[in-house]
Amino acid sequence: MYGVTIAELIKKMNLKNMTPEIDPEKTVLTHPDVNRPALQLAGFFDHFDNERVQIIGYVEHAYISQMDPEVKKGRYDQLLASKVPCIVYSRGIVPDEDMLDRCFHYGVPCLVSEKTTSDLMAEVIRWLKVKLAPTISIHGVLVDVFGEGVLIMGESGIGKSEAALELIKRGHRLVSDDVVEIRKVSDETLVGGAPDITRHLIELRGIGIIDVKALFGVESVKDSQQIDMVIKLEEWDKDKEYDRLGMEDQYTEFLGNKVVCHNIPIRPGRNLAVIVESASVNYRQKKMGYNAAQELYRRVQENLAKN
Repeated sequence: MYGVTIAELIKKMNLKNMTPEIDPEKTVLTHPDVNRPALQLAGFFDHFDNERVQIIGYVEHAYISQMDPEVKKGRYDQLLASKVPCIVYSRGIVPDEDMLDRCFHYGVPCLVSEKTTSDLMAEVIRWLKVKLAPTISIHGVLVDVFGEGVLIMGESGIGKSEAALELIKRGHRLVSDDVVEIRKVSDETLVGGAPDITRHLIELRGIGIIDVKALFGVESVKDSQQIDMVIKLEEWDKDKEYDRLGMEDQYTEFLGNKVVCHNIPIRPGRNLAVIVESASVNYRQKKMGYNAAQELYRRVQENLAKN
């Protein structure tokens, strides 16, 4: 699991750092959820999620305001001594001097956001879930074809990069060539991207490295894309039975998530770009409720019934 520094959180969420003397680069977040420490401020620290971002909103601030000063200092000590990664005040609420003193003492960054508490929590959780999502790297090519994320896989040298280049010339967008980093951002969604070192580059055997962004423009590349479909390229085997109707979808699995998968046999003269485009459009049709294979089956059944 990747870690996210408090400095990255400050930059992404446009937070004001009330404790600039504390280095936000040294604190790393490893949990994507947040916590509102209302119960902790009331003195209940059992089952406290101290590894999460702690957000203090209007309700917590109102409760703090009516606390006895000595009790408040004690609660602050308990809260911050538990090694929370940071304290974030929402709605532009300014933390009191006691909080700032305790944050400085325990080395906990104290931050302020202008967002409402609900909006801040939703944004932080959404961003952290993507940044801290389980990640794997696989060998393949990821392209955006008609808005669908198509992951092209196959043995080295089978023609993945050439197919991607043809798709780019036809107006589609490259996400990653050779190495695809896949993140599981939810139980339903996988997002693919490129490592920084190979972003926007394609390797073509006999030619070398091609900078897609420089050659075809910024509209030909994309930094990340949800993976909707996998196409596995394989050498044609005349003795193997291939699915010719597509009545039932086949799936492959990454990080526990299933993705629709097609095995495409390769023979000289087959236009891979057209095949990938057709597979993408057919997938979109299925999502919209139309299945050509089922339509053919219906017509056959109607014809048999007439006869």
